[in-house]
Amino acid sequence: MAGFLGQYEYQLDQKGRVSLPADYRRRVDDTRFVLLQWEPTHLTLFPVDAWAGVQARMLELRRNDPAMSRLLRQITARAVEVEPDKQGRILIPARLKEAAGLDGAVYLIGALDRIEIWEPGRFDEMAPSPGEGSAELEKAVYEIFG
Repeated sequence: MAGFLGQYEYQLDQKGRVSLPADYRRRVDDTRFVLLQWEPTHLTLFPVDAWAGVQARMLELRRNDPAMSRLLRQITARAVEVEPDKQGRILIPARLKEAAGLDGAVYLIGALDRIEIWEPGRFDEMAPSPGEGSAELEKAVYEIFG
């Protein structure tokens, strides 16, 4: 699967649907996704093939550490399978919209194997500008781009 890249701004409609960029829709073989909130700042949309890898890691964690069951239960309770309609829109359930502070404009951010859905103000606050950031971030950037 080719990676998701870029930042797009779309509007949630009155029913809580948002269009997926055509570029993102072209990059997936299957039209199903898993939508969840595993970080408090935004939602994450996984194509089902990428979700399969996440699910395998979660099962392994649960097998190796029974105490992880509680955390994994909280994560999966906030997950829902979504499928774009004929216009390429997905429905974001009200509880997930509220949890991520989504209303009106949203950013869809390509994050390689997944798509993140952010409230624009929150994303702009969280995202460092190029050249900004901690020494740890600068080291990671150097490791990636050499």
